[in-house]
Amino acid sequence: MTSSEQYKRQIMKDLAGGNVESLDDVTIDSTTEYENFDDFAQRTTPDQRRQLFGRSLHPEKIPTSQMEPELQQAIAQIKPNERDDVARAFFKHLKERGLDERHLEQQLGLSTHHASRMSADDVSKLASFVYHNHPDVFREVLAEQPGIIKFLSNPVVAGIIGVAAAKWLGRHK
Repeated sequence: MTSSEQYKRQIMKDLAGGNVESLDDVTIDSTTEYENFDDFAQRTTPDQRRQLFGRSLHPEKIPTSQMEPELQQAIAQIKPNERDDVARAFFKHLKERGLDERHLEQQLGLSTHHASRMSADDVSKLASFVYHNHPDVFREVLAEQPGIIKFLSNPVVAGIIGVAAAKWLGRHK
């Protein structure tokens, strides 16, 4: 196993184990044990995740040029039903901002505006658009649908979960 794979596994293990410090106003109980990242994602509330992701999921922190390929890779790996849920959530939040699915389909060159028929490439284009243009919506959807995070690479995971990563790096120098 490469050191980057070990690094990512340890960060995810620390996070899944509740081994995070207070980030701004959120604290995830460090006494709660989680079996893995999926367990963490299921047992934390969207509000806790929303606060945890806070300002870290923003183009000023992680440039769009770095995030786009990460999103493509991550979205390609999530289950089709989860991908549909992510697309549906993006469309729902964008519609609240006055952006309709048909317009976005044309603007972004998507093969369809129906979430259940979208390819991984379509959802990646939509996610990149939202990340770049509506980072608050991106954070909201990721708080609601956190499954994508486990497929992001080390630097991006570290950017999102910076305190846990810094803590782990400090222990393992």
